[in-house]
Amino acid sequence: MSEKCKCGPGYATPLDAVRNGPREKLLYVVCVQPNLDEEHGDYLATVDVDPASPTFCQIIHRTYTNSKRNELHHSGWNTCSSCHFVAGDKPVPRRDRLVLPCLNSDRIFVVDTGTDPRAPKVAKVIEADALKSVNCTAPHTTHCLPNGNIMVSVMGDAEGNAKGDFIEFDKDFNLVGPWTRGERKALCGYDYWYQPHFNVMVASEWGAPKLFRRGFRPTDCDDRTQYGCRLNFYRWQERELFQTIDLGNDGLTPLEVRFLHNPHENQGYVGCAFYANVYRFHQRPGSDQYIAEKVIDVPVKKVTNADEPEIGGMMTDILLSLDDRFLYFSNWRHGDVRQYDITDRAHPRLTGQVFLGGAILNDSPVRVVDDPELSEQPSPTYVKNRRLYGGPQMLQLSLDGKRLYVSSSLFSPWDKQFYPEMVRAGGTIVQLDIDVENGGMKLNENFLVDFANEPYGPGLPHEMRYPGGDCTSDIWLVNE
Repeated sequence: MSEKCKCGPGYATPLDAVRNGPREKLLYVVCVQPNLDEEHGDYLATVDVDPASPTFCQIIHRTYTNSKRNELHHSGWNTCSSCHFVAGDKPVPRRDRLVLPCLNSDRIFVVDTGTDPRAPKVAKVIEADALKSVNCTAPHTTHCLPNGNIMVSVMGDAEGNAKGDFIEFDKDFNLVGPWTRGERKALCGYDYWYQPHFNVMVASEWGAPKLFRRGFRPTDCDDRTQYGCRLNFYRWQERELFQTIDLGNDGLTPLEVRFLHNPHENQGYVGCAFYANVYRFHQRPGSDQYIAEKVIDVPVKKVTNADEPEIGGMMTDILLSLDDRFLYFSNWRHGDVRQYDITDRAHPRLTGQVFLGGAILNDSPVRVVDDPELSEQPSPTYVKNRRLYGGPQMLQLSLDGKRLYVSSSLFSPWDKQFYPEMVRAGGTIVQLDIDVENGGMKLNENFLVDFANEPYGPGLPHEMRYPGGDCTSDIWLVNE
C-alpha cells in the first residue's frame, strides 16, 4: 500500500471491522407495501437499535417511494470497503447513498443517508426506461466498484424473459451501460460477488421475471433456460463469462452467493433455495476453473394435510461472519435459522438452530409424517406476546458477530401465497444473540420490531443495512 493512500469509507480489512467497528445503532430496512393500491407505496424504514435509546426497537422514520407496485427488494451502497484505500490526491468517497432497486417496476431509488442518517430522503429516481434502453429489467444486487462506479445485477430482458447481466452507473448514477463483454451470456441472473485479487466474479441465478412475479409454481423449474441452477464465473478485468457450473436438481435456484470476506481466500458458498442446499465453490488446483460441491443438505419433510406431499426448507438467505468462521442461513418454509462452523471449509458443522415460525408448526393443519431431523413439530414463537407469522427470511449480522437480525418477508407475491397470515398481521424483525466463542444462538426475548401498525397498513420488512456497512454489502480488496 502506497504511503500516499488515504482512507475512505468502511474498514481496512474484515477483521478491522470486527475489532474496531462500532455497535450498530440504526437499521435501514427495505419494506414492501402489500396493498398495491396504496399511494405511498414501499418505503425504507429507519429503525432505532440502540439499547440505550428511548426509541429502542421503534421505527423512527419512513422514506416513502410515493409510487405504486415497485417491490423494493435488495439494497446496496454507493461505496464500501473496496474503496477504502484511495491513492494520491483523489477525493475520498463517502458512503452516503443507499441504492434501492425494484423487482416489479424496474425503477431504482437512490436514497441520501448522509445528510441526516436518522431521516433519509430520496435523492434520485432512475426510471425503468433507463434499464429497458439496454434491454434489461428486474434489477437486484447492488455493489460499488473499486473505481467508484456502481453496478446492479439484472434478471430479465425488456420482455420479462430470463437474462443474466449487470448494469453499470457512474458515481452520480448516470447510466454507463452493460458491464459484461463478449458473446457468452448467462441464462439467468440474481446475486454476485467479486474478488479482483483472483480476477474473478461469481454470479447466481433465480429465474425469469415474468414467472416469479406472478407467484411460485413448481413447474416453473422445468425450463432451465428460464429458471436457474447454475453458477457463472467472470474474469473481472476482461468482464467476460468464462465458466458456468450446472448444479443440477439439487442446486435449483442458487440465490445468495458469497466469497469468503478475506480477499486472500479464493472460495465461497451459495445457498440453493428450492431444495435447501449449500454448495461450496473453489478453484481447482493448478487451473483457472472452479468446482462446486454440496456441503450442506437440508432434507425435505414428508407431510399430510398440505397442498403438497413434502415441504422443503426453501433456503432464502445465507451470510458469512466477517471473520469467516460462521455461516448462517434461513429456511423460510421449515422456519429455522441455522449456524454452521466453517473453520473446516469443506465440512461445515452445525452449531446452532432456532425456530422462528414456518409451515410445519404443531398448531397448523400440516402433519409431518417423516422427518429425518426432528422428533416433533416445532411450537409457535412469541416475542413480547407477539406471535411470529411467516418464516425467517433475510439475515444481517453485527460487525462483531454477536447479534443476528432476522426479518420475515421474502417477496410479496410469494408472501401472499405461502404466508397470507403474515401479510395480514405485518412482518417482524427479531434478534438472535450469538455465542462467538463456542457457537450457538438464542432468541433475544426483549427485541422486536413490529410492522403491524404502520401508518398505511401492515408492512413487509425484507433486507436490512447499517449506515456504516455490514457483512453482506462490503467487499475487501488486497492492498499490499
